[in-house]
Parts: sequence; structure tokens; C-alpha cells
Amino acid sequence: MKYNFLIIATALLIFSCSSDKQEEAINYNYPDTRQDTTVVDDYFGTQIADPYRWLEDDTSAETGAWVTAQNAVTNTYLSKIPFRDKLKEQLTSLWDYETKSTPSKHGDFYIYSKNNGKQNQSVYYIKDGEDGAEEVLLDPNTMSEDGTTSIGGLSVSKDHQLMAYTISESGSDWKEIVVMDLNTKEMLSDKVLWSKFSGISWHNNGFYYSGYDAPEKGKEFSNKNEYHKVFYHTIGTKQSTDQLIFEDSEHPLRNHHGYTTEDDHFLVITASEGTSGNSMHIKDLTKSDSKFVTFVGDFKSDSYVMDNIGETLLIFTNYNAPNKRVVQTSMDKPNQEDWTDFITEKDFVLENVSIVGDKMFAKYLKDVQSKIEILTMDGKYIKDLELPGIGICSGISGDKGENTGYYSFTSFTTPRSSYKINTDDLSSELYFKPAINFNPDDYVTEQVRFKSKDGESIPMFITHKKGLKMDGTNPTLLYGYGGFQISIKPSFSVTNAVFMQNGGIYAVVTLRGGNEYGEAWHKAGMLNNKQNVFNDFIAAGNYLKDNKYTSTEKLAIHGRSNGGLLVGAVMTQEPNLAAVALPGVGVLDMLRYHKFTIGWAWATEYGSSDNEEDFKNLITFSPLHNVKPVDYPATMIMTADHDDRVVPAHSFKFAAELQKQNTSKHPMLIRIEAKAGHGSGKPKNKLIDEWADVWAFTFFNLGVEIK
Repeated sequence: MKYNFLIIATALLIFSCSSDKQEEAINYNYPDTRQDTTVVDDYFGTQIADPYRWLEDDTSAETGAWVTAQNAVTNTYLSKIPFRDKLKEQLTSLWDYETKSTPSKHGDFYIYSKNNGKQNQSVYYIKDGEDGAEEVLLDPNTMSEDGTTSIGGLSVSKDHQLMAYTISESGSDWKEIVVMDLNTKEMLSDKVLWSKFSGISWHNNGFYYSGYDAPEKGKEFSNKNEYHKVFYHTIGTKQSTDQLIFEDSEHPLRNHHGYTTEDDHFLVITASEGTSGNSMHIKDLTKSDSKFVTFVGDFKSDSYVMDNIGETLLIFTNYNAPNKRVVQTSMDKPNQEDWTDFITEKDFVLENVSIVGDKMFAKYLKDVQSKIEILTMDGKYIKDLELPGIGICSGISGDKGENTGYYSFTSFTTPRSSYKINTDDLSSELYFKPAINFNPDDYVTEQVRFKSKDGESIPMFITHKKGLKMDGTNPTLLYGYGGFQISIKPSFSVTNAVFMQNGGIYAVVTLRGGNEYGEAWHKAGMLNNKQNVFNDFIAAGNYLKDNKYTSTEKLAIHGRSNGGLLVGAVMTQEPNLAAVALPGVGVLDMLRYHKFTIGWAWATEYGSSDNEEDFKNLITFSPLHNVKPVDYPATMIMTADHDDRVVPAHSFKFAAELQKQNTSKHPMLIRIEAKAGHGSGKPKNKLIDEWADVWAFTFFNLGVEIK
């Protein structure tokens, strides 16, 4: 492969900026990307070329050289934007405020996380008693020089003596589980490797977890994940002696999870073939000779044991209830047709139910806003919890038998604050409110509705500074996701706040494919209905333009992961919708996504090219396969070298094809982050750098100058 690094370094013309217009560089010397014309796949008689297949090898020297060369072009381009540093200063300044999580109580211990505003990762603290002295429990900032080591999955033993937690490096989904003595703060010798997509559930002198066999060396971040198993680890022993609790050797592409009820009465094993639907098997741990009993044998619904009251199992499910409900049953009545309602289905979505003290708190999502109903222990309604405003509540956390619980609240313009609730008299008080240099009263959020292509009414949140003139000249970011039952809810973001502080309008569309309106809404945006999601997003962009919020020249579109697919599909279907496209860590090769890491699990959502009918659908919207020689909007693709969720090959191949086919003078760039993954655990300094680049690229290509 041949690169002219001198040309790459000097490829961009000097930017000429004025108060009303900014001229972009028109010449781009992209790296030569080798095309292997011999790679052609046969899909049921249809020949599909894949000339960039070699970019799937993320460990090859050739791919490494390509990444270096692409980043050189991107970094040179971004460095010429005069207000890039100004945006970085704004992000750094606004992010410099203290955050604090709601605490969790474990016996006399209170554990919570806190960030002083300048730390890359939040620090975990512990107190002995609510008014005890604050002590550092875990500081991930000391675990690596660059802040790329993160901690997650804290789980305290039921006798409150030990704590297991996970460690992740560079944003990878691979986790290492370690154990600490909470009294002495000393680390035990226990260490579990190659855990992924796992919880930590304590039982007796150990815990249940899920994991894989060690992957092939050099292929840790790309090989397909197969044969997920549930193990039991006994404290003080080596991982090699861990007990295998559950496996399915006949179905390598299933994920398994094990957890116990709070009172250790039952062990629950769930299995999934994708991202929705699961089987469920339950074992009575109080009986030494008990076997697993199958409660759900297929994968047609989602069910999990929420809790138990003695022998009565409370199961949270969408079986015969698209908006979800809680049912009750017992070990001698496992069949779904024998389940009886405990909390009945409503017209809006039940998200979760928690038990704190002697009350139940049912958290609903009603028109994409939180509603909390307080119930007695037999499920009878008492009243709604009065929330601080219209927004999203985290749900109530706490323990049975305790009269204190905690919850948090946020909105598009309100940073997350925490509240303490007395479960006896149901009174609430403010526990923690961040002090941030952002005034919510200066902004307004409205929820509008518009018609999609098929006539479906689609909601959208629009947030901006008060008094902004709607004359079609406002820089606007349209964000969406639309898939995997994931609800995109109002929440505060420093990155979005900076965009709005600079006159931007932030619009979030509630696309089909999510769970904002239950399983029917999800199914309307999956498999052969996936085009509905793209149509919804296109209609949202047109609504914003038709109603003079913005114009094509001032509109940017953004999404991540499945939302990256969204942006890739929309920009290839409607290249004139927006001036800027920002597909992040996207699923962009819909014919081969299932061949890497956990991608196979998404076939329940997308379908698989291994199936002829699915192939015929996937090829219609696969971004990589629908790039044409047309004028595309200014595009910056974003990915990371340690993304083992959506492997970076998706973005690599899409960027190469765009650079080859684009006929406009707009840049087709790719930003490849080093020592980062799909997004989880990314340190603050990397987030600031990333979003300074995103907003610089966006504002510049929308013709907006940041003073």
C-alpha cells in the first residue's frame, strides 16, 4: 500500500473565515485504500463484492498503516478549524462541576461514587453509617496513567463483608472480576478473567457470573463470542476450579445469566438468543435435591424474577402484555398460562418495580416521561410520587426492611440531582444537587408530534435557548437511535449543553424500534419493519425544516451504534436531508455484522444475511452497500480501536467507500480513537477531545463561527 505522508500532512487548504460564511477546503488527499477485487460473496445467487475485506483484520500492519494515515488527514483538517480550542475550553469549563451518585446501603456501609469535576473517572467512596467519615474505596484514576481503566459492576456480599467488582481496560467489553474485603480494604487473591455480559450475584461464600473460554490470542476484540456459560466462584479458590452451573453446548450463540433472589431462596438462569426474548429456568436453593424448573422455554417474550415473597415468585414480563406487567406464581405453577396478575398492564410502559421498606415503587414511562406509582406490598395503589418536574426518574433504590430510599431526576436542561425518600411517610428531601454554570431557566423543551411516511404519529423533543428566532437559520442537531427496545429519554448532557449555549437546537426523535411505547413500538421498527425507523428520522428532519427551526444547510444528524446505522442509512437514502452526518461506532455492514464478537445476537433485531429473505431486506438499507456516486453531506465517522461491541471494520469500510464514491466537495473523514471502546468507561479527557472535534466539525460545516 502506498501513502504520501507529505501530501497527507499538507492536503488541506488554508481556511478562510468571515462573520457570515466559512469556506471549507475543497481538496482532500485521502490515503489510497487497496481494493481486492477477488473478494466476492454469493448471497443466494446475488454476487456482492467486498473489496475492503482486508480492513477487517484489525491487527495487521496494513490496517494499522491505513488507520494512521486516515487519522493524519482527519487531525490536519480539524486542526485548521479556528474555534476548535474554544469549544474544548467551553466543554472543559462546563464539565468542571461535582457529581455524586445516589448511595447504596449494605448493612452499616454506604457506598457511592463522586467526581470533583476534573477527574477522568468517578471515585467510589464508603462511609460507616450515613454520617460516618468519607473514605476512598476505589479510585480508577490511579489504575492507569491515561484514565482508560474503568470500574463497574460493584456487588456486595449479603453479609456485607466482601465486594466484587469488574475492571475494564480501554473501553473493552471484556471484564476482570476482583474481590475486596470491605472492612480492611485489602484485595483478596481472587481473580476471574474473560467475563463478558455478566452480573455478579453472591450466594454463600462466592458468587455466580457469566463468561467465555479464553479467546484466541490476537483476536480478543474481533472473534465471534460463543458458548457463554454461568459459573460459580468460591472465595479463596482459583478460577480453574470454578463450578460450571449452566451451559448449552448445542446452541453456541446463546447468552446466559445467573442470579439469586435477595433472600437466596431461588437461583434464576436466563438464556437469550438475541437482544430481546429469553428463556428462564429456576431452582429452589433451600432444597438440596432440587432441579432447575423451566418457566419459559421459548424466546418469544422477556421475563425475569423481580423478587419473591416467601414461596411466591414475582415475575416482570411482557408475556401477553406489550407494555409489561408483574405476575405471581410458584415453583409448582411454572407454565406461563398459570401466571396471574400482580400489577396489571396499563396503557403506558412499566419499566421496573422496586421494593424499599414496606412499599413497592412501580416506575412507568408515560409519553417518554417518568411516572412513579407507590403501592402496598400486595400491589394496591397508594399514590404517585411527586417528582421535581417533567423528566426522568431513576427509580427508587433501597432495601426491604429499611425506611430510607434514594432516587435521581434529570431532564434535557436539568443536571442529575438526587433525592432521599422516607418510605414510612413518603416524604422526600433533596440529597444532592450539582452546582453547575448552566441555568435551566434560560432554555425551553417542547415535545411535538409529526407524521411519518406511513402516517404514524412520531414524538420529538426540541430544546433550545428561550427567545431563539425560528427563521430557518439555527444550527440544529437531530439525534436518534430506534432499536433494541432501548428508550431514548430526556437527560442532561454537558456536550449537548455546549451545543445549545452556542445557539444550537438539540432535537431528539422518539423513533420506532425503541421501547418508549412498549413492545408494539419496538416491533414496528425491527426486522422487515426497520425502514420505518429511517422514515421516521427523515420525517423528523423535514419537520424541523418545514417549521423553520432550521434548514438543510444548518442541519446535522447524529447517532451511535444502532444509531450509527441510522445515520448511515439515512445519509445514503436521503443525502440532501442534512449538511452534516455524524455516524458513531455504527453497524454499517449489515451483511457481515453477525460474524464478529457479539454481533450474532443482533439477528433477532435485524435479521441475518444467512437467511435469503433477511438478505433481501438488509441489502436495501445496509449503508456500506448503498453508497453511490452522489453528493454526500460533510461526514465524520467515529470509531475506536478497542471497540469489541461494533468492531471498527464497519467504520473503516464505510469510510473507504464514501471517500471513493462521494462527488461533493464535502469532507469524508474518519476519526479513530486509540485506547477506547464502544463508549463505556471513556475518561473525561477523551470525551472532551472527542466532542470538541465533533462540534468543531459540525459548526464549521454548518457555516457557523464560534466567537
